[in-house]
Amino acid sequence: MTQRPALFSFLLGGIAAVGFAPLALWPVTLGCFAAWMWLVHQAPTRRAALWRGWLFGFAHFTIGNNWIAKAFSFQDAMPHALGWFAPALLSLYLAIFPMAAAGVAWKLRRQTLDASYVLIFATAWIATEYLRGTLLTGYPWNPLSELWLPTPVAASGRYLGTYALSGVAVLVAGALLLATQRHRRFPLAVAGVTGLLALSAIDTTPAAPTPTNAPRVRVVQPDLDQEQRPRDDYAETNLRALAGLSGSPRAAPRLIVWPEGALRYLPEDGYPPQYYGESAPFLTRARIAALLGPRDVVLTGGNALLFDATGQIRSATNAIFAIDAEKRIVARYDKAHLVPFGEYLPLRPLMSAIGLSRLVPGDLDFAPGKGPDGVDLPGIGRVGFALCYEMIFSGSIVDRKHRPALIFNPSNDSWYGSWGPAQHLAQARLRAIEEGLPIIRATPTGISAIIDARGRVLASIPWETRGAIELPIPAAAPPTLFARMGNLMALLAGALLALTAIAIRRRAR
Repeated sequence: MTQRPALFSFLLGGIAAVGFAPLALWPVTLGCFAAWMWLVHQAPTRRAALWRGWLFGFAHFTIGNNWIAKAFSFQDAMPHALGWFAPALLSLYLAIFPMAAAGVAWKLRRQTLDASYVLIFATAWIATEYLRGTLLTGYPWNPLSELWLPTPVAASGRYLGTYALSGVAVLVAGALLLATQRHRRFPLAVAGVTGLLALSAIDTTPAAPTPTNAPRVRVVQPDLDQEQRPRDDYAETNLRALAGLSGSPRAAPRLIVWPEGALRYLPEDGYPPQYYGESAPFLTRARIAALLGPRDVVLTGGNALLFDATGQIRSATNAIFAIDAEKRIVARYDKAHLVPFGEYLPLRPLMSAIGLSRLVPGDLDFAPGKGPDGVDLPGIGRVGFALCYEMIFSGSIVDRKHRPALIFNPSNDSWYGSWGPAQHLAQARLRAIEEGLPIIRATPTGISAIIDARGRVLASIPWETRGAIELPIPAAAPPTLFARMGNLMALLAGALLALTAIAIRRRAR
């Protein structure tokens, strides 16, 4: 590695991506981070350290985001070949954050590898990963904390949150590095702290028996071959598939959840008639209500249209509709955190002029909603919403003044190959752990799941599989420390690591 450090930084970054879903080879990622941290420390100049950091990040994010390329094969407004370059183009920017972490760690290092270097690196990683998730529109995909999901350490996310838990991963990687340098005290200390985090988060409370009349949730995954390239009969075919999988009424109330974009007919009244197509809104709602018992509710993804004063359509929202057995829309949630290039085209005049379009077919940009929200459903409780991509934003999916009993996360991952859905599910599990809330995911082609308040997948429907799952609605846990503090926990964790690094250096003088 000493002969070609830049090349090895690049290779280590790419290999490190295998620690995330769907492969989940997390020990490999920790080993790659340990070796990369050594390469950064050995850099002769700040420029060399930054270069090694950027190359690591570029390869890491290119491989980890390979699923983005799949979306271009469904968008005929752009050359499909662009898909091969899209993850790399995005990673040109994303690599700035590992580069910054490497630069800070190198600048504050000492000549010999020591515990303070690892602590500073972990602090810098927490800060830069947080910035990656919040700057501009934010893109916190594959936070390093996801590595812990196959392990008991993940449960400590209810205290630490995503970004601080990522810092723990860097600490463990640094401890591995120091162990190879015959350091003993710090690796043992990190092992002890990590073990305590795992033990402290173990839930020993026995599960309460489920009452026979407890409300249930039914998740529907239609897996239609038209999802990415709809034909003229798609709206009708999809509604029939969803209805056929929605089950029969029970004595207990049911929450039936359909995926993002599942309802292609417009269910709201008041639009100009030409926009309704083959089904009037009251007929669409009547067909859905016919599936329900008197206390059942359907939550379905769909679209709401927005018009100007002249009656011309000006925009739309990516929405969730709650429809009851009385054929009423009892609530609507509009997605607030929209996906650039997916739901709107940034700098549209410029992007259109150079031949770029939205990754998802369609020319109409969506308008954002107001933010985290929920609705009280009789017999079910308060349901919060995080629509698709909103699920990846730690600390941003819950209305803290009106804490829900569960979060509904409809998503459409059908555009993103086999890696994207698995990684999106991993993010949902992290949010469940952080907030202490069950999360219900419904997707058209997978992976749909019922996740409990500890982040455990109680039931799921695999990728590209048609089916439905039904269980009693999992109970919410009491508000976690993270639910009360939010990403202030990342600041506190970073400050603690930095102060510890200072204390170690002062003691060594």
